[in-house]
Amino acid sequence: QVQLAESGGGLVQAGGSLRLSCAASGRTFSIYRMGWFRRAPGAEREFVSAIEWSGERPVYTDSVKDRFTISRDNANNTVYLQMNSLKPEDTAVYYCAVLRVGGASFDVWGQGTQVTVSS
Repeated sequence: QVQLAESGGGLVQAGGSLRLSCAASGRTFSIYRMGWFRRAPGAEREFVSAIEWSGERPVYTDSVKDRFTISRDNANNTVYLQMNSLKPEDTAVYYCAVLRVGGASFDVWGQGTQVTVSS
């Protein structure tokens, strides 16, 4: 099994930056893609960004393009989400997740980390 540990959330003013981290452990050889999702209060969970475990082919939802950057640290089995120019509408619980090799959906989830952006 794969285990995920997120960190880096917090409170920031609009226009500020945060970097989220997601450290993977366990059967990391089974990981195909790592993704970030978020759930705002009263809203459905939504996709934010994802990257192949090789560090290639990052993708983003339109609302975060040019503000967020996803990357992978090969040495530490960690995926980062650098979030710049944060807006109050980015406020949410952010989750990292794993799509395993041969899997059809992201099915391993972290515990979530709160990001709050004040106006």
